[in-house]
Amino acid sequence: MIRVLRVIARMNIGGPAIHATLLSRRLDPARYETVLVTGTEGETEGNHLDLHGQSVTDLVTIPDLGREIRGLQDLRSLYAMVRVIRRYKPHIVHTHAAKAGTIGRVAAWMARVPVVVHTFHGHVLRGYFSPRKEEAFRAIERGLARLSDELVAVSPRVREELLEMRIGRPDAFSVVPLGFDLGRFDEAASLRGQLRNELGIPPESPVVGIVARLVPIKAHEVFLAMAETLQRRVPSMHFVLVGDGERRAELERMVDTAGLRPVTHFLGWRADLARIYADIDVVALTSRNEGSPVALIEGMACARPVVSTRVGGVPDVVCHHETGWLAAMDDAEGMAGLVLDVLALPDRGAAVAAAGRAHVRATYGADRLIADIDALYTRLLTAKGLDR
Repeated sequence: MIRVLRVIARMNIGGPAIHATLLSRRLDPARYETVLVTGTEGETEGNHLDLHGQSVTDLVTIPDLGREIRGLQDLRSLYAMVRVIRRYKPHIVHTHAAKAGTIGRVAAWMARVPVVVHTFHGHVLRGYFSPRKEEAFRAIERGLARLSDELVAVSPRVREELLEMRIGRPDAFSVVPLGFDLGRFDEAASLRGQLRNELGIPPESPVVGIVARLVPIKAHEVFLAMAETLQRRVPSMHFVLVGDGERRAELERMVDTAGLRPVTHFLGWRADLARIYADIDVVALTSRNEGSPVALIEGMACARPVVSTRVGGVPDVVCHHETGWLAAMDDAEGMAGLVLDVLALPDRGAAVAAAGRAHVRATYGADRLIADIDALYTRLLTAKGLDR
């Protein structure tokens, strides 16, 4: 039996938690025994398992493990992680995202774990911090790369960006796209009208939505600027924001200032995403950086037209004019124009959305992810004579 210790800093709602949960629950139990180690979420982040009523059989919580850099707490997390590793004796430690990647890989090195894998679900090494701090974080990642047997990026562009920053070697860097249980979106078309009834939106009113954490990198102020432009052109249009986070109060004030309150709906975290996407005529994303855009993949799986900023791994998911539409970062006017184009040509929008659905179904399925990770683990274990 191959023992895998999977590490993620927190199970907050989003792509990394979906990914880690899927792998922990779906890898062949006859071959793999998996323990998932996690920390705690912030007050407004939400918990992926709680939201979706899911559980992971072997879940270990290290309370001090979290998103922020916190000195003494991080040191406690490190030694707690070492103790967990020494107790469990994994063949593989697989870490996800920056904080878990730091604590988990150092602990794995201290405990002499045979195989260490780290997945980059994006990165915060460009555009988030001051140049000095960014270079310090890049130097840390270069050191951590030397403690890793394999680095995994969730998209080709993420891999290219990291290699450009001299993090890792090309021959030790794989691309493994995210995987999702996309079958839960099969029923989306039959659910159309339910969200409109809930929110009191007339059937003839167009709806534009964004599904994202309410945090700065998602740039909801650009979404709201786009909404102002759209509402002037189509007064009956409504706007739906799904998610929660540190900016909620600020964004609600922006809505009030812009006079958009009657047509804007903050829904918080929702588990019934198929029902929500069913009534969104255009799924928008205004992020300034993305690893793999989960909301776009989900929206495309529901055959909804998508309009997004052209950042990070988004172009690996959305091909402009073929599976969706892309605008420049922070270009609220450009995004508004694309949304109006989609709404003006519904047949064209439906055709592109159908192509998007086919693309994500073929590329981002759960079975493909499980097969890719199984092959990766087998290759690494075989190289060390441990695949028995």
